[in-house]
Amino acid sequence: MPKIKTSRVKYPEGWELIEPTLHELEAKMREAENDPHNGKRKCESLWPIFKIAHQKSRYIYDLYHRRKEISKELYEFCLDQGYADHNLIAKWKKPGYERLCCLRCMQARDHNFATTCVCRVPKLLREESVIECIQCGCKGCASGD
Repeated sequence: MPKIKTSRVKYPEGWELIEPTLHELEAKMREAENDPHNGKRKCESLWPIFKIAHQKSRYIYDLYHRRKEISKELYEFCLDQGYADHNLIAKWKKPGYERLCCLRCMQARDHNFATTCVCRVPKLLREESVIECIQCGCKGCASGD
C-alpha cells in the first residue's frame, strides 16, 4: 500500500520568533502580485516583487550569519521551504557581492554588451548621478560606494 502524504510540516525550534515577520512579508508579496500595473512599464510592475523577495532573503541571512539568532536547522528549513533565495545568499557571502540586489543584475546575458547591470557600478565611477536598474529598480548595489 502506498504511503499517504500529508501536508503537515514539522517546524524547527525558534520558528515562532520569525514566523510573524515572514507572514507579514508574504502578505506584502501577495499584495504586490495582485497590485494593478496600469500605466507602468512591464519591468516596473515586477520591481516591488523583487524588493520583497530581497527583504525576505536579507532578513533570514542577517538572523543566521550576522546576528546568530537562529539555529542552522531553522536556517536550512527556511531555505528548503522557499522563504529565502539560497543562490542570492550564497552570493552575499562572497566579497564584492555583499549588497547585491538580485541575481539578474550580475548575469551578463541579461544586459547589453555582455556586462553587468549599471547598479553594480560604484557611485564614484558613474557618469550619471541617478541611475535606476531596469531589472529590479535598484539605485545601486555595488559594495564600493
